Amino acid sequence: MNIVILDLEWNGSYSKKVHHYVNEIIEFGAVKVDENLNFLSEFSLLVKPEIGRKLSSHIAELTHISNDELFSNGISFSEACERFESFACDSVILTWGTSDILTLMDNFHYYTGDSCIPFLKKYCNLQEYCEYRLGVHNPASQLGLMNCAELIGIKSDENELHRASTDAQLSLRCLKSTFDKDAFWDYVFDADDEFYRKITFKNKQITDINNPLVDKSQLYFICDDCHIRAEQLTHFKVKNKNFVARFRCPKCRKIFTGRISVRLKFDGLSIQKKMLVNEPPKLED
Repeated sequence: MNIVILDLEWNGSYSKKVHHYVNEIIEFGAVKVDENLNFLSEFSLLVKPEIGRKLSSHIAELTHISNDELFSNGISFSEACERFESFACDSVILTWGTSDILTLMDNFHYYTGDSCIPFLKKYCNLQEYCEYRLGVHNPASQLGLMNCAELIGIKSDENELHRASTDAQLSLRCLKSTFDKDAFWDYVFDADDEFYRKITFKNKQITDINNPLVDKSQLYFICDDCHIRAEQLTHFKVKNKNFVARFRCPKCRKIFTGRISVRLKFDGLSIQKKMLVNEPPKLED
């Protein structure tokens, strides 16, 4: 099965139809390779805006796309999707992170009323795959495309990025540098109902410590130096949507602030812990 790496550029436009802003796609860029990552073909086109008539200055500066270029060379979103469907042709579709595929789903729903994309059969989050292959996966901090390239040792020009086709090519270089065929296919998923439920699930930060989903037995810290459980000195309080409290190691007597983030995700609760030693907030018992 072939692999297509897709990248999109979009412009935030207010829609009177739905009474909120829509990330309106203005450019498709993609590269297609075979299952051994041998190059097959490229895809690039501009999409003529139908919601917003003017690019924001930030997007224009970032992408170097002009309004004149969009309206002179762009095609409709529906035609762009038809052309991309012919290009992708039952390939696995990859995007760097889920923002692009979610934006494609939003645009598809806006124009057709259907959130399920007919040409999306199999999907892979290339960002997640590269994070795991490089051993840097962190649910609290995602790896950007340029940072991934730098980590691998791929040189890229900032001025040439933020165009769909260029970003797709850089994504391919990152894939090639981390590629293991067996490992890669473990990150490819069928775009079925379960996939749509998972990718559209809105993570929720839990800020009520008495929420029955919160297992209070997990709200503790182990001293980094002594590797024993620290004593809790203060009650947990909520700060910036996290639970924070003061702790002290009973052996080395180090005092630190423990910060715990509890998020409800599609697959269940995620608990992230961090010890802040240098600048503990002032908390009362």
